[in-house]
Amino acid sequence: MSILAAILADKGPEVEAAMRARPMSEVEAIAREQPPARDFGGALRRTSGQPMRFICEFKRASPSAGAIAANAEPEPVVREYEEAGANAISVLTDQKYFDGRLEFLSRVKAAVTIPVLRKDFIVHPYQVAEARANGADAVLLIVSALDSTQLSELYQCSREWGLRALIEVHNDAEAEIAAEIGAEIIGVNHRNLATFAIDLGLTERLAARMPEGCILVGESGIRTREHVVQLRDAGAHAVLIGERLMRDESPGSALRKMKDSNDTD
Repeated sequence: MSILAAILADKGPEVEAAMRARPMSEVEAIAREQPPARDFGGALRRTSGQPMRFICEFKRASPSAGAIAANAEPEPVVREYEEAGANAISVLTDQKYFDGRLEFLSRVKAAVTIPVLRKDFIVHPYQVAEARANGADAVLLIVSALDSTQLSELYQCSREWGLRALIEVHNDAEAEIAAEIGAEIIGVNHRNLATFAIDLGLTERLAARMPEGCILVGESGIRTREHVVQLRDAGAHAVLIGERLMRDESPGSALRKMKDSNDTD
């Protein structure tokens, strides 16, 4: 069984347990009380000649890397990110595989002024409402984790809650599916979920298949300034970086180093 299949096998019962603990109606009531979402798409879009945008991730562990920053607390990290020029924050909320917590969303939202993305394996509308209720401005939807009906329904659900959706793809076929639902923000994950191998050239190869006007985001395996420049030149508007920053003693300093050449080229 692949790691994605294992995660999805656990996610259904996890969502069912959450719904028993806090009914959908209660979560929706809290979600409706939230202020308007911050503009995740606007934070990422750039025009030619402008510097790359950065989504910086609070990430304590992953199946591929194991423990990254065990017991790290979100507020100091995300404040460093914002001070160093991050344009948005990604927050892992899956607990079993990424040592995340749902509560991290609201804590991060209160700590920064930039948009916040809920990064999880979203398979049910409950999770979208839950994201909104906890302060998220955007959600991640993974094409390989959903059938076409689920993807379309969850994308529409996110729009109804005023959230933007980052639609994640791993290959040509998934890029076409993202385009078919009218995705406005598409993330290309360079990591093969079966082997964990990284292919940074994937963004460039898929860029031509993206819908006109969409915001292209490069994800996974981005470790150097040169990688950032490579993805910028391939047409990406933004990069999503987690492990490289979280492993540094000062995540903010690590971000500044990755931005330097990009901002001065």
